[in-house]
Amino acid sequence: MTVLRVVFLALVIVPCGGVIGQPSKGKHVHYPGKTWEVVASPEELGLSKSKLEEAKAFSETLHTAAVMVVVDGKVAYQWGEVDKKFNTHSIRKSVMSALYGKYVLNGTIDLEATMADLGINDVEGLTKEELRATVRDCLKSRSGVYHPALYETEGMKRRKPERHTHRAGTFWYYNNWDFNVLGTIFEQLTQQSLFEALQRDIAGPIGMEDYQPADGKYISGKASMHKAYPFHVSARDLARFGWLMLNNGKWNDLQVIDSTWVHETTRYYSDATLYGRSGYGYLWWVARNHTRHPHLSHAEVPEDSYSAKGARGQHLLVIPEYNMVIVHRVNTDVKGNSVSGGDIGRLFKIILDARII
Repeated sequence: MTVLRVVFLALVIVPCGGVIGQPSKGKHVHYPGKTWEVVASPEELGLSKSKLEEAKAFSETLHTAAVMVVVDGKVAYQWGEVDKKFNTHSIRKSVMSALYGKYVLNGTIDLEATMADLGINDVEGLTKEELRATVRDCLKSRSGVYHPALYETEGMKRRKPERHTHRAGTFWYYNNWDFNVLGTIFEQLTQQSLFEALQRDIAGPIGMEDYQPADGKYISGKASMHKAYPFHVSARDLARFGWLMLNNGKWNDLQVIDSTWVHETTRYYSDATLYGRSGYGYLWWVARNHTRHPHLSHAEVPEDSYSAKGARGQHLLVIPEYNMVIVHRVNTDVKGNSVSGGDIGRLFKIILDARII
């Protein structure tokens, strides 16, 4: 099996009740218990209540269903249906990335295994060159396989390169074929359902309040053999996942996701300006401030920040430097409900401007 090569990055953790942006001095990191602790006043966590109320008022002009702002492991401010489960859309991909860690590190999944090695094919047949794509290429969205894929948006279809135009590993494109085949590979090699694995490996250990394996649904179709795997999850459970990632995969005394994998997956590997974003890791959008596009429209975040994003306004933003997680949800089960990336950026800017420095 390939030895996982990792780079350790120092994440900034701040003490409970400390000033946002200040380094940790070895104090205990706070984790939520059975339910999230909501502070009496956002000022306790270094945020202006009036600015957060401004953010809430702005969100009420949108199709926002729920927002949570977590600092130092406590809820500084929240509104909407934070306990209601909504479709994750493409946030599923970042969750998949987290699930892979355990099985890469224990040797079940080899990142250098090719599609040929794994017996992967598809409806229209893959060429010899396409079969050279590795699991790592798919995690980076660099497979070069532009076969029809399931659960693609119209925008994804428009941007997709012509088949056979790029060799494996040489070109980044946000490719649902890569993301879906990773689900096939995961289930094939681990011999378990994605949704059961999520419950066993992450949701259970971190005490997600609402998620159940039955919240997942496979999307199949004639265009491809590889199913999509969206699931529904609440804002408060998604916030737990974000807090787990921010704390290097640790939850209280349990290392749920190996810290080396957290660092490996949230590093910058690809320029994502093709998609109007700054950078891409292993199924995570990552901030890279030297690129032509910001991580968020209308708002600046530190370069160690990263996001899981889904269609029509699903967003999980992790900002280690501020010890902050922000969750934005939209009920896309209601036809027409959507919040643009620009409006999410404007909303998040107001929230970030609430920091009392």
